[in-house]
Amino acid sequence: MKASASIRRHRLFHSIIVLLAIIMGVQSAQAAQGDTQEEMVIATREAPPFVMRDDAGRWHGLAISLWDAVAKEQERPYRLVEADLPDMIEGVRDGRYDASVGALTITPMREEEIDFTHPYYTTGFGIAVHKVPPTWLSLFRNFFSWSFLQAILLLAAILTCVGLLFWLAERKHNHEQFGGGRAKGIFSGFWFSAVTMTTVGYGDKAPVTPAGKLVALVWMFAAIIIISTFTGMIASSLTTDRISGAVASPTDLPSVVVGSIKGSSSDDWLSEEGVRFRHFDTVESGLAALRDEKIGAFVYDKPILQYMLHHEYGDALRLVPGSFGRQDYGIALPAQSPLREEMNLSLLKYIEGADWQRQLDSTLGVAQ
Repeated sequence: MKASASIRRHRLFHSIIVLLAIIMGVQSAQAAQGDTQEEMVIATREAPPFVMRDDAGRWHGLAISLWDAVAKEQERPYRLVEADLPDMIEGVRDGRYDASVGALTITPMREEEIDFTHPYYTTGFGIAVHKVPPTWLSLFRNFFSWSFLQAILLLAAILTCVGLLFWLAERKHNHEQFGGGRAKGIFSGFWFSAVTMTTVGYGDKAPVTPAGKLVALVWMFAAIIIISTFTGMIASSLTTDRISGAVASPTDLPSVVVGSIKGSSSDDWLSEEGVRFRHFDTVESGLAALRDEKIGAFVYDKPILQYMLHHEYGDALRLVPGSFGRQDYGIALPAQSPLREEMNLSLLKYIEGADWQRQLDSTLGVAQ
């Protein structure tokens, strides 16, 4: 009897152990399943070429490729949802989105509300303006520009100095050509230096002294360099306005009606520069307004403007040369997110790889 009771107790104990093992195994499996299959909600918005949507509604672009690589390495399933720019920040802050991916600039104001990963792309702002067709009136107007006048005055000063050297060398031994008083002699030297520089050489004047001939020889060779330099300066002064139109730099923005995206980093930059602007909901609507001459300039992220002008608006619009300000694109995460360090590691490995550089070269290379 005692042996039978002992067997029963042993079997009961064994059954309890097995049952506990089964329960713990099920819970572990459920926990693991929850860890690997819980779907992240990622906000994004169209910002070619970083975020785009094809005809079937599928998201793609530089930022989407980067996020997909990061999520796959960490085995985190996700789904993309569309949001406007303010909601991409607010949604991460209030927990509706696990992250926001796109052409999101890291700014001090945004960092006060949420966290960002390491930057994955650094750029600046671009200024889109009209392509101004050249006209004879604009060319004629440039003859009276300050830059043109500066070039002419500098050239005249050089010719006067060289003319003075000719007069000093020739005045005593070539009175017929460089004599007749100081003013007349210097003007004769000015005339000779001018016709020598332009290779016209009327032959009405020529140095006869060794010093005068030496000055003439040096001047002939120097004039070759000087004439080419001044030709470029004068041509530049005549064509600058024809090329640049009304806006050639950020300092010209207050003189025209400017457009940008409300709530964007370009909004902050324009406000810091003291430039008022019209708000547009999308880059497309802003560039369309610029094309239709409803505004005089549109300011936004340079690579996005480059891409859109290259593919859609290149016939009517162009970018002002240069990049203004600084922008660092990053992935937005909730404040104090435990995923930040893991994502930074995956992100840095990806952007330092050859595949990321190939994507940048193939997508943005035409505009860089």
